[in-house]
Amino acid sequence: MASYGKKAQDKVEKTMHERKHGTLRSGSGKKVTSRKQAIAIGLSEARKEGGKVPAKKKSSTGGARKSAAKKSTTARKTAAKKTTAKKTTAKKTTAKKTTAKKAAAKKAAARKSTARKTTARKSSAHKTTARKHSARKSTGRKTAAKKSTARKSSSRKSS
Repeated sequence: MASYGKKAQDKVEKTMHERKHGTLRSGSGKKVTSRKQAIAIGLSEARKEGGKVPAKKKSSTGGARKSAAKKSTTARKTAAKKTTAKKTTAKKTTAKKTTAKKAAAKKAAARKSTARKTTARKSSAHKTTARKHSARKSTGRKTAAKKSTARKSSSRKSS
């Protein structure tokens, strides 16, 4: 049992001949150089004229129909997403702002605490150096006082 009729065979033969001579054009007007595309055009013409041609396979030649259907459904989906996206972006931006504020507050608190620590360290360092200096001065004074008293006592003894 033949799957293709006489009309389909004639149309495919005609399109293959046109392709070979470079006169076959696609729907967009471009020159057809592919053998498979020429066969597809011949079968499509035979279908339009009512010839015996099997239905298009869904996987290989149905790609054009699927892509057109996908485009229309995705267009509807994107339009629906846009309307809902406006609502959700408002929520997202407020959430982002609050988290950003929290993070900024944490950073500021951390900076303040580190500043406090560094100033505390500096002041304690100043205090320790001041203590050392005062201790040196006081020991210096004590030794000077001892020396002067020793001189005085030695001068008294000699006289």
